Amino acid sequence: MSRGGKGDRGGRGDSWVRYWRDEARPLEAMHAHFLDHVYPPHSHDTYSFGITDAGAQRFRCRGGAHTSGAGMVMAFNPDDVHDGRAAAELGYQYRIVHIGPSVIRDVIADATDGRSGALPLFPRPVLSDGALSAALARLHAALVGTSDPLVRDEHLTAAVTAMTRRGASSTAPRASARTPTDRARRQVARRARAFLDDGYLEAIPAERLAAAAGCSRFALYRSFRAEFGFAPSDYQRQLRLRHARSLLTAGATPATAASVTGFADQAHFSRWFQRVYGVTPGVFRRA
Repeated sequence: MSRGGKGDRGGRGDSWVRYWRDEARPLEAMHAHFLDHVYPPHSHDTYSFGITDAGAQRFRCRGGAHTSGAGMVMAFNPDDVHDGRAAAELGYQYRIVHIGPSVIRDVIADATDGRSGALPLFPRPVLSDGALSAALARLHAALVGTSDPLVRDEHLTAAVTAMTRRGASSTAPRASARTPTDRARRQVARRARAFLDDGYLEAIPAERLAAAAGCSRFALYRSFRAEFGFAPSDYQRQLRLRHARSLLTAGATPATAASVTGFADQAHFSRWFQRVYGVTPGVFRRA
């Protein structure tokens, strides 16, 4: 475990960020204050639970516009596409924890004596619940403020079980009725995503991706965006950034991560990494 210091502060004016990362499992925490940072549409391969401490932030998620003010909780499922920016003149301060699905599953299985290992679904991106906010605040404080693994695990269990019981849906939402055209578009989008999943480090022209999906370039773009919330190029860049994160976690330098993952240069990589994750590659690597 590592905690950030002065090197974590950056940005303009009163903007700053601190980052923490567990060395053994997919568990991370961030504490930040942003004035004018704008998150582009992106998603995480983790559950992400945040608390707005001060100010307000607004974002789009699952086709709707949402605002999280002071004391509110944000809940994102893995692969929920969302953006984000300040909704108040003085910006916003927030804490967020990213918890891998494997960690969530283990906590739930342990809490239910093995009776359930099903992953929860959080249907509402913003929750107004003081108990959840308090549980997440205690977890965040334990992650960044103590080296005692027992304390961390106790607060992790408490926060995950509280979120699951108070914020999650007991059943997955029913799929809306789809016309044959809707189903065809969904298949096109999923074929394109599978192709990108297999070859995201390659330079893939639109014509090649459209051919793999079995449609025109226009139909590809429209179907992919409708199904996943952003363009194929955005998805490919996100896969590259996720791979770069794993390289940084393993100790690679930002220059190496940029080169391996197909970015034009280190500056290009650093700009996108900070835009999407709110922290520079160097600060993330030191966390």
